[in-house]
Amino acid sequence: MHTGEYHSQCKVCQKSFRRKTYLTEHMRIHTGGKHSPCKVCQKSFRRKSYLTEHMRIHTGEKPFQCSECQKRFSIKPSLYRHELTHSVEKRFQCSECPKHFKLKSLLTAHVRFHTGEKPYQCSECQKCFTEKRHLTLHMGTHTGEKPYQCSECDKCFSDKMRLTKHIRTHTGEKPYQCSECHKCFSQKCNLTEHIRIHTGEKPYQCSECQICFSQKSNLTEHIRIHTGEKPYQCSECHICFSAKSSLTQHIRIHTGEKPYQCSECQIYVYSKPVINNRLSIHFSQ
Repeated sequence: MHTGEYHSQCKVCQKSFRRKTYLTEHMRIHTGGKHSPCKVCQKSFRRKSYLTEHMRIHTGEKPFQCSECQKRFSIKPSLYRHELTHSVEKRFQCSECPKHFKLKSLLTAHVRFHTGEKPYQCSECQKCFTEKRHLTLHMGTHTGEKPYQCSECDKCFSDKMRLTKHIRTHTGEKPYQCSECHKCFSQKCNLTEHIRIHTGEKPYQCSECQICFSQKSNLTEHIRIHTGEKPYQCSECHICFSAKSSLTQHIRIHTGEKPYQCSECQIYVYSKPVINNRLSIHFSQ
């Protein structure tokens, strides 16, 4: 029977723990100690449980199986999230696109991506957002508060979701899998963008010329053709570019870096060669 009493106290931050083992693990936050090394890649972890999860990257082990579709997962939280897709019916459909949602509130938030409505405004900088949770996350940029700390590298985050995503950089977990080609992703947004390769969906449309794009970042870059905006400037010659990728490619003119080799003629070039009907077309040789 648990009494709720705390018997072990941290001498650094005065936080109390019911068990001495919990205190021992906690102290590694202050000491930086990592006592569980991976025998394959030598990476170290503060907790043995993190090492156990990490080892599945090397072994490919997926011990947690869905009872509905037999899909397997390397960690239990990924299985729990997946099982929700079976247990909850998606009854609410968007009238603009084929997407379905479990809750009406999720549909309402989704529709704003089609209408462009952003009802939640920041009182500090007047920036607007489609969802209240996005505004809440944004407010952390003004307050500077970051209460969620990674136990591996001590990096702090303003919300729990960002911490969860960050931890995957340590564990290597990729819980989101494409049902078409089985490619896995660490973040759901990356899977959503990837799926459009299979569906051909292009939900982001330019209001000027009506060209559609599968990714919002591609639309943002495209709009600069109409506005003439060029926010990326070369520090060497001060030429400006509308896309960051164009600046990255341009900088190689100054550095001399030629990372791409043409498979046809073996010449190294600044940007990826385009092969068309066995003709090798080089850009910025």
